[in-house]
Amino acid sequence: MTAAALRALHHGRAADDPLVLPGPWDAESARIFAAAGFPALATPSAGVSAALGYADGSTPPDEMFAAVARIVRAVEVPVTADLEAGYGLPAKELVERIAAAGAVGCNIEDSDHHSGALTDAGRQADRLAEIRAAAGDELVINARIDVFLPGRCGSGGTDLAVQVEEAVRRGLRYAAAGADCVYPILAPPHVLRELADRIGLPVNALAVPGGPPPRELGAAGASRVTFGGGLHGRAMGAVRALAEELRTG
Repeated sequence: MTAAALRALHHGRAADDPLVLPGPWDAESARIFAAAGFPALATPSAGVSAALGYADGSTPPDEMFAAVARIVRAVEVPVTADLEAGYGLPAKELVERIAAAGAVGCNIEDSDHHSGALTDAGRQADRLAEIRAAAGDELVINARIDVFLPGRCGSGGTDLAVQVEEAVRRGLRYAAAGADCVYPILAPPHVLRELADRIGLPVNALAVPGGPPPRELGAAGASRVTFGGGLHGRAMGAVRALAEELRTG
């Protein structure tokens, strides 16, 4: 499975047919999603972390890469990996470790998971450019834009117009640095089309419980839809219900 194959899946899609990428947390869930016919998968850091026994953002890099590698080995479709902010690894080492795990894409976020502070846009663009230079065309880079997360956008963080302008500013810099798509996580669906048009890259939308389904997100402007740790959460809800059934038996 190649980056070119994954990259091609983002383009030429009908408005109501976005690329839907389920988020497997282990090899078995990956096999199930692939067997259902999904053309590619996107590992979620939250789901993988939970399956490994860690809080989101606390998984040691070696364990995260090993988990991604097990998922990749289990399926015959392209896999892109959520690697948070890249674990502080130099670009060359990060790209080498992604390749060793067999993934052909990655998410890189632009805020600190623990402090909640946004990374300087110029510094983030430079990092993305270094990753692109190290990977060439052999990696699909999904540049996450965190300005819509609570508390991330400074004093104007609750003003949607401010958030949109900052997302566009960052998205344009990340596009120039070589990103293949942008991921304005938790952006309201009604601004997705504007973001896609102004940034000029495919936009990844997050499908959340109770929110619009993937087809509606596609019609709103998303070319790609992921689920974060949501699918793992739903699966664990079923396990909890099973545990309660067994307990009360």
